[in-house]
Amino acid sequence: MRRILAGLVLILMLTGGAAAGPLRDGAIAYQSGDYATALRHWRPLARQGNADAQFQLGSLYSSGLGVPQDYVEAAKWYRLAAEQGEADGHFGLGLLYLKGFGVPKDFVLAHMRFNLAASQYPGTQAKKRDEAVKLRDAIASKMTPEQIAEAQKLAREWKPK
Repeated sequence: MRRILAGLVLILMLTGGAAAGPLRDGAIAYQSGDYATALRHWRPLARQGNADAQFQLGSLYSSGLGVPQDYVEAAKWYRLAAEQGEADGHFGLGLLYLKGFGVPKDFVLAHMRFNLAASQYPGTQAKKRDEAVKLRDAIASKMTPEQIAEAQKLAREWKPK
């Protein structure tokens, strides 16, 4: 899980997800392994509601990079990003629900989050979209038809805040 999240952070940074200024400065610090500096750049942005920074904080907490590993805190930041329609936030939450890290293990909610992530990744992020689809479909193989229908309904009804 740590590798997936760290890879996701790196992919986001390399594909232009990091904007100019503190977000980009945080990405540069992250790439050089200076997680404390990345945290200093991203935390104020995350608190101001920047979805990219919220996702990045979630990744740091999930991986325990520059902060003590804390899945509950990771879930908080991923959820804030996801509520704004951030595909990576949905993906991060999906991983946590899949494993039951920081949230109750819940295949319905994991399926829903991966489904939302897959639908929100743009065509330029096909690898990330494909990974979300792959995980969603793997979870579906462990679910009843009723659970899959519930997850699909939740995804259809979901709206950003």
